[in-house]
Amino acid sequence: MNASSTYGLSSQARNLQWLLTDLVEEVPGVNSVAVVSSDGLLLLSSDPVAPDTPAAASAPARPRGPRGASADLATIVSGLGSLTTGAAALMDGGSVKQTMVAMEHGSVFVMSISDGSLLGVYATPDCDMSVVAYHMALFVGRAGHVLTPEVRSELRQSMENTP
Repeated sequence: MNASSTYGLSSQARNLQWLLTDLVEEVPGVNSVAVVSSDGLLLLSSDPVAPDTPAAASAPARPRGPRGASADLATIVSGLGSLTTGAAALMDGGSVKQTMVAMEHGSVFVMSISDGSLLGVYATPDCDMSVVAYHMALFVGRAGHVLTPEVRSELRQSMENTP
């Protein structure tokens, strides 16, 4: 979902998109962000608008996530969420709050949202991990009560209708 596709969305859905955009633009080192539903479907994405759209000409250039595809990040976030939830259950560890994978060329952070949805961030290897985690926690705190079943459904439909 991008700025040009927020037209026609409820104020709650637009607010979530604004929070996501703010996370990408304001936190140094963040390349891309995805919100994934508990069943693994992409709800929100920071992917820029498609290159052949008029909005792309005015969009600021910024680094992109894995292969530039929001679906890739959503798949990774969903898989990590499932894996860590299973591991926590096997170890009687309770619910998973956050997962972080540090790689040679980047980092992936996954944080639970109250309804079972997940917030995923792909960041540069030199990012300040505590700053990224802090801003993710702010997003989760602000988004958790807004991400109702109705808003999740609206966001899903919006993602499906985006070219």
